[in-house]
Amino acid sequence: MEYKLLAVLSSITILLTAFSGCLEEDTQNTALLPVVLIEYPQNNQIVSQLVMISGSATVENKNMEPLWIELKISDLQWEKADGTYKWSYDWHTYELTDGIYTIQARAWNGQDYSKIHTKTVHLDNPEKITSDNPKYALFIAAANFPESNDTKLGNGGLYFAEEMTSYLIEKAGYSTENIVILFDDGWIRTDNGYGERTMTLQQRTHTYDITYGGATKANVHEALNRLVNNANQHQDSEVFLWIFNHGYGDATNNLTGGKLFQQSQIFLWDDLISDKTLGTVLQPLKSPKTTIIIDACYAGGFADKTIFNIPTSLLLRSGIPHPGRVIITGASKFRKGYASTTYGPLFSLLWYKGISTGKADGYRPGILNLGRPTQLNLFKDGKVSVEEAFYYARHILRTNPELKDFRSMQPQINDKYPHQGYLLNSRELFLTEH
Repeated sequence: MEYKLLAVLSSITILLTAFSGCLEEDTQNTALLPVVLIEYPQNNQIVSQLVMISGSATVENKNMEPLWIELKISDLQWEKADGTYKWSYDWHTYELTDGIYTIQARAWNGQDYSKIHTKTVHLDNPEKITSDNPKYALFIAAANFPESNDTKLGNGGLYFAEEMTSYLIEKAGYSTENIVILFDDGWIRTDNGYGERTMTLQQRTHTYDITYGGATKANVHEALNRLVNNANQHQDSEVFLWIFNHGYGDATNNLTGGKLFQQSQIFLWDDLISDKTLGTVLQPLKSPKTTIIIDACYAGGFADKTIFNIPTSLLLRSGIPHPGRVIITGASKFRKGYASTTYGPLFSLLWYKGISTGKADGYRPGILNLGRPTQLNLFKDGKVSVEEAFYYARHILRTNPELKDFRSMQPQINDKYPHQGYLLNSRELFLTEH
């Protein structure tokens, strides 16, 4: 019996000795697996609405580099994140119950999973907005789409959206919890948008606690649908929608931009959205005070206009214009728009200057809506309407000699506030009314 026990122990010793190298090698491989970190949100952080979870992955051995990153929220399934060494994942929390949630992240290198990194967050979505402040704003910009595009528009659109956001909060009474900015894929890149990912929009230091995310198809449709649903809960709601992206057209066709028998379209980060699609999404919106600005090349179709204030054909109508809405585009359906990579799109900059400085007070449509100033105090009331700012921008664009190279843009307006028709929409839409 003792002999047999000794033989068994000896065999185990031999096996352990023989396989000790393999066991050590496995330990080394585990140590060389990717290391995944969740960098946003922080542990025990309070989050709400659209949460862009982000992090990084590092490797010591290039042969172990991750093929993808996976995330798991509490009891849900594992989902792939976007990116590897710098990765992110959009978590839509709008319909979830407030409470404590766990976030887990891991990497897969084709053979093994890395160790799981876990963080705990507290979900606390805002209550329903009371009827004394039902104002909603959505800013969308996919300026650097796609990543390989040589005609990137930089980060200027983001910074300009944040400037307009400050104006809406400080001057027009908008609540921070009702404002959303969607930009690119949700990441800030070096070299004014031309370089590598550095941090997500939500990781940045912000003046106001608004919601940030990427201008992806999923996020844009989710944000638009929520804007419509929330605004429709109140009879006196106000909506401000600003979209700045590349427009789709034929730059070699100087006459029509290739848009004679086509819808106007603009790029999102991962897709296109047409004026007809946007019209379908916004069709249920009942807000009696809605401002929509689309600043992109060949965008006139979003206002159901072609050029020189000429309506598009019935078959090509977008369905966006409705009673209570002022629709503005930064260029006609046949013309290109222009933008600064550091400051944003030209027409919107002029429009905002007119409304924020008060310089547009008293501006009228003029011939073909080209815009003209007025000397009559009757039309000057000390505040600037959405429409007056349009006519101001249109006039400055046409008359300022420093902007002569951009006069071909032909911005368009479709004013149906407060009602449809030439005699019923003589009133003006003011963002500063409370």
